[in-house]
Amino acid sequence: MAKILVVDDEADLELLVKQKFRRKIRENIYEFVFAQNGEEALEKVKEHPDLDIILSDINMPVMDGLTLLSRLPEANPMLKAVMVSAYGDMQNIRTAMNRGAFDFVCKPVDFEDLDLTMEKTIVHVKQLQETIQAIKENNILKMYVDENVLNFMNHKEFETSLLKNEVLEASVMFVDVCGFTTLTEQIPANTVVNLLNGLFDKIVKEIIAQGGHVDKFMGDAVMAVFRGNYHLDRAIDAALSIKDVLSKSGEIDTGTKKYKAEISIGINSGEMVSGNIGSETIKRLDYTVIGDSVNLAQRLQTVAQAGQIIISEEVYQIAKESFSCEKIGEVKLKNKSHPVVIYQVLE
Repeated sequence: MAKILVVDDEADLELLVKQKFRRKIRENIYEFVFAQNGEEALEKVKEHPDLDIILSDINMPVMDGLTLLSRLPEANPMLKAVMVSAYGDMQNIRTAMNRGAFDFVCKPVDFEDLDLTMEKTIVHVKQLQETIQAIKENNILKMYVDENVLNFMNHKEFETSLLKNEVLEASVMFVDVCGFTTLTEQIPANTVVNLLNGLFDKIVKEIIAQGGHVDKFMGDAVMAVFRGNYHLDRAIDAALSIKDVLSKSGEIDTGTKKYKAEISIGINSGEMVSGNIGSETIKRLDYTVIGDSVNLAQRLQTVAQAGQIIISEEVYQIAKESFSCEKIGEVKLKNKSHPVVIYQVLE
């Protein structure tokens, strides 16, 4: 659904818009919010942070459309505006475009043309939103950030998206490349890095194929998070795919030693906190997940043997109808007061 703010002082425009777009409103394609001037529009932007586009008249009392345009970057930098102007009012149209308007339509409004213009604008905005989401989920923001960059990203999008802390249900997977630490002591550094990157690339492709995202690389291990529908099933499917891909790979000849890549995996599912974790002093923030569910997934990986995918009994109860599993028994895990019953997911 696209959420559209219509700004115009004509009293009958709200009814006209609802009539012209009644089918798309009924089918939840469009949702409209209305304001009568620029000042009221800014209040609506505050009340509705999920707005996608603004359709605004230029000539209005209290605050005109051009002034509204100049205030939008501060109110919500992701919003794009389509301006409505009298035919031939080229000076205002040029001013609007210079102030960041995405497009314009002329009065009297051709609603078919308006619909096409809105669709084009919405597609652009959705692409921007998806780009921001991809940046967040792929942790491209894991870097030292100086004050100028933070100021640039400060406002609605940065606060509500990139810095949003939330509690969510998700699945976490830790994948460790077995025996790699010993190998690093026996081959040159460049060979080590190239070999590990090649293995990571195979692992990451299977994670992405199941809709997961890589949270971080930890030495010779990968942490991945799966959210949304069937997140546990997708995490286990990814683990099985990783195991299958690496098992079909031949031995790697490093020049002085041959190495057969194997992995051990721990998976857990449950409630966790998602947010930016790090140090404000050094301006480094990692968008990641934390909590007992995450810690348990890592602990399960540490007890997994080469080729094993290990889950807890709680996860087994959820996954047993979809996956073949085998009970291993009780194990003592770090920071757990009682032994934990674990299972391995079979082929």
